[in-house]
Amino acid sequence: RVSELYGLTKADIDFEARRIKVERQLTRTRHCEYYIEKPKTASGERYIPMTNEVYQAFQNAIQRRKQPKVELLIDGHTGFLFLDKDGKPKVAMHLEHVMKRIVDRYNDTHEDQLPSITPHVLRHTFCTEMASSGIDLKSLQYLMGHSDVGVTLNVYTHASYETAQAAMKKAM
Repeated sequence: RVSELYGLTKADIDFEARRIKVERQLTRTRHCEYYIEKPKTASGERYIPMTNEVYQAFQNAIQRRKQPKVELLIDGHTGFLFLDKDGKPKVAMHLEHVMKRIVDRYNDTHEDQLPSITPHVLRHTFCTEMASSGIDLKSLQYLMGHSDVGVTLNVYTHASYETAQAAMKKAM
């Protein structure tokens, strides 16, 4: 979830254990007032293991993070990883707008048009790809932060002829 990503602080990244602690969402009101919420479900509080690529991406994010003149304190939390040009924490809308601009630019210059791609679409894609790779459903449920495996299986994973065909070949 983008709000969980943008709720991460430097203290949530454990490079030694190679894990990310997810325990909050950062959101903002229409009046630009920030606030912290718990993840959507109790299962949303979790640790996410870091792949080598994620490890490097967080290393880069922390190294490139500009030190704001004043570290914003939001509901007792400070040191948010992802800041906007004014040094304030980013919220989901920032990534949604960036992704829309990328798709719009692509569509302006290419005959084959891309559909609308949102951060949430990427979440569904991640879940589907992990399921297709053979990860067990309980582990996938945990990674996604779902309280019910039915949500993971019935809402977030998407099958196709190709994935069914590959599964059959693997089973035989």
